[in-house]
Amino acid sequence: MRLTPTERDRLLLFSAAELARRRRAAGVLLNVPEATALIADEVCEAARRRARHADAVLTGQSVLTAAEVLPEVPYIVRTVSVEAVFTDGSRLVVVPTPFGQVPDRDDMPGTVIPAESALPAAATREVVTVEVVNTASVVISVTSHFHFFEANARLRFSRAAAYGRHLDVPAGTHVRFEPGTPTRVALAPIRGGRVVVGFAGLVDGPLDDPGIREKALSRAHEWGFLDTDHPGDGNPENAAARAVRG
Repeated sequence: MRLTPTERDRLLLFSAAELARRRRAAGVLLNVPEATALIADEVCEAARRRARHADAVLTGQSVLTAAEVLPEVPYIVRTVSVEAVFTDGSRLVVVPTPFGQVPDRDDMPGTVIPAESALPAAATREVVTVEVVNTASVVISVTSHFHFFEANARLRFSRAAAYGRHLDVPAGTHVRFEPGTPTRVALAPIRGGRVVVGFAGLVDGPLDDPGIREKALSRAHEWGFLDTDHPGDGNPENAAARAVRG
């Protein structure tokens, strides 16, 4: 049997809707794709059974209630759109408020939270500028959201000033540090939950927990990360050896 792409899409939608029906019958709260597929399938069936466009919309609004889906689904799925085949041709059906009206919340998905409000009181808010010197013999690149405090041990700059910060450049970009050439860069505070895991392993946890900053600085000096604020240079070879050992 040869099917057009539209017919294959319809069968895929039906299969997803059947899975949603089975889970709903078993008392499982539906997630976003399951709820969307079930509503869209019922709209397509209503159209196929010669319903009018307005009636198909009403059908879509009567399929599920907020109590039958996961709590966040009504806040994520505000409309369901599907192209249905009516007796007079295909038309787009848009089903608004498919689970009925839901109360607004301050933490609704998609809510824009000002970045400053996400910072704890202990975090410094302003952008700072540091001078960086690459003491290696090759170019070193640092990406936009790398915890700059933990950047390559052969970069010499104020590690304390860089703690809890990343390069203030567009996401996905990077800055190249040429050997021996001083480069001034702006650093912005890490936002959100301010939890740093991985990188060079100097923090590996919440940035603002008591004593973590001091412990990370001590670890950086012990491991050989160059620091303009620390008396006497460290030995970057120590940091490289630790990286090899994992």
